[in-house]
Amino acid sequence: MGLTRAEAVLRDLEKGRRGGTYFLFGDQELLKERLAASIVAAHLDPGTRDFNLDELRGGELTAETLASVMATPPMMAQWRVVVVREAQALAGAARMREAVEEHLARPIDGLVLILLVTIPDRSTAQFYKRLEKEAVSVELSSLPENDLPAWLMDEAEARGFELELDAARAMAAAVGGDLGVLARELDKLRDYLGERTTATVADAEAVVGVLPRQDRWAWFDLVGEGHFAEARRTAGILLDGSETAVGLVIGLGTHFLRLALAVHGGPRALAAEVSWPKLANRISGQARHWTPATIDRALEDLLRADRLAKSASLGDERIIDELLLRLEARARPAARP
Repeated sequence: MGLTRAEAVLRDLEKGRRGGTYFLFGDQELLKERLAASIVAAHLDPGTRDFNLDELRGGELTAETLASVMATPPMMAQWRVVVVREAQALAGAARMREAVEEHLARPIDGLVLILLVTIPDRSTAQFYKRLEKEAVSVELSSLPENDLPAWLMDEAEARGFELELDAARAMAAAVGGDLGVLARELDKLRDYLGERTTATVADAEAVVGVLPRQDRWAWFDLVGEGHFAEARRTAGILLDGSETAVGLVIGLGTHFLRLALAVHGGPRALAAEVSWPKLANRISGQARHWTPATIDRALEDLLRADRLAKSASLGDERIIDELLLRLEARARPAARP
């Protein structure tokens, strides 16, 4: 089976795929829980769900309990689902590990096993490698930072309100990349709005607290729009906070790759990568400041800055300042009316 994506698992479930062992690992508990819930819902009818769903925690299990639960047949249904959270505890317990491996080799009829795992740092346990190879395996880790604002806007829409792009960026900068925490802040924001259906930066600040004076996404916009003097002046605010030259260069690189799509391929090419209209429109507007030649050279400058940030002894501010000067020199002759 091997490693796949959550979207592929959901598509297979919609097409009627059933059964198997699911190995859901990574550091984003919210995403693991959501995918597990979708797997459970696809296999169990609400009328018999209580009879056929066992939810366990690896740290509280004994080998006897696990073996007994896995061996219990479905009741009045085709499938029985066993969800084991904190299943990393099974890796260090030989008899429980063997029970899972036996099921991988000879699947128990009617059993769907879902393992939610946070793999310890630097672990070399063969148990995880076997699961990744033989189970339906999905890594659910942190989203790329550039995608956090769009994720927040999608989540807000699912809750029945619109989160403005600038508000989403400010929230992501203030809260960080833990999706569970961000989701809870969105729930509080929805309650704060009352009957209103649009959340602004001011609303986000009222719920989250003081928002940063500068966030990375607004800074990327400054560079993309050609406001280099302001970008140089405010880069220090980011670097004085939690940002590093490496992080800013990587994030700006993603931003410029999207600009390159707009410059080289137009709106359709950009839409294939960026599915959020407001963000795509903003990037398309910035693309007017660049030509195919200058955007390509800018990407070369970003690659150079990335190498410097990771290997040289230059300070972060100097690396970013030099990068912005080089980008400004690229963009100046490319300005369009």
